Amino acid sequence: MQSEIIIDVLCDMVSRRILRIKIMQMLYAYFKHDGTSTVNKSEKELLFSIQKAYDLYHYLLLLPTELADYAERRIEIARNKKIPTFEDLHPNTKFVDNKLIAMLRENNSLLAYIEHTKLSWKPFSELIKGLYNQLISNEDYKRYMEEKNSSFVADVTFICNMYKNVIAQYLPLYANLEEQSIYWNDEPEFLIGIITKTLKQFKESDGEHAPLMPMYKNEEDEEFSKKLLRKVIINHEDYKKIIEKFSQNWDIERIAFMDIILMEMAIAEVLEFPSIPVKVTMNEYLDLSKYYSTSRSNLFINGILDKIFNSLKEEGKIKKAGRGLIGDLLPDN
Repeated sequence: MQSEIIIDVLCDMVSRRILRIKIMQMLYAYFKHDGTSTVNKSEKELLFSIQKAYDLYHYLLLLPTELADYAERRIEIARNKKIPTFEDLHPNTKFVDNKLIAMLRENNSLLAYIEHTKLSWKPFSELIKGLYNQLISNEDYKRYMEEKNSSFVADVTFICNMYKNVIAQYLPLYANLEEQSIYWNDEPEFLIGIITKTLKQFKESDGEHAPLMPMYKNEEDEEFSKKLLRKVIINHEDYKKIIEKFSQNWDIERIAFMDIILMEMAIAEVLEFPSIPVKVTMNEYLDLSKYYSTSRSNLFINGILDKIFNSLKEEGKIKKAGRGLIGDLLPDN
């Protein structure tokens, strides 16, 4: 029961973060098109972009099995040498036999998704070869293979470390994904973080039913995406005036455009979504600014949004409803 709760909270947190990133990207594109785009077109593009992110989540989940398959082929080639060595005939199969990889091979959700989308690494054998060579030169891999004892927890830990220290660091992977899709050019590292969080929640007893992250936790998430996009577009000029009011020492035209988008999204979120705590909204957009804007954006956005939110609270414009949100309406001391 506790594991199910953790998965539920994880999926909620993760899915909303992806949605905010996609909305941010779509708003940037919309406003940079100088009026050539439409709200409806942007909404359709947003939903397609979210789908592509979910495709990438599953695509990256295939990498451990692809690497294990490559390792197994190497073992077979070595065994079939004309004059095999003792090591060729008695290979270390610990990586090939990794229990988490075995679970991924049998995962019902992953298999069904891959069957439907036809996602495959088969056309990119050289990439898999290069990634495998990077893996076997990694110190974590060497220690893992030398360890005699094995456990499911140790296998999960190794694969998560492989994602973090090998896959996420392998630059040819990013170039390959960008070539495959323009929607995959700046999200692999973030999605790899989501994957490791997903895998850490796996239990050996889950078997083929181990839960993956849903694209939308529920219908509210999809509605959240469309509503937030539309509210920012429709109220762009009004939100911009609010930002300008509390940025009196700054020329609004010289503020990073991405900072303006992030602050407008935050304003729309606190005004239009009663169930989302103000602190959650603030933290989410501060985190996004670290990845997608300038080095000084975090402190700047924090200062401006703090003033805006306190002003909106005093005016009674922020209305929160739901358990644990009453205190969210009180001005900070």
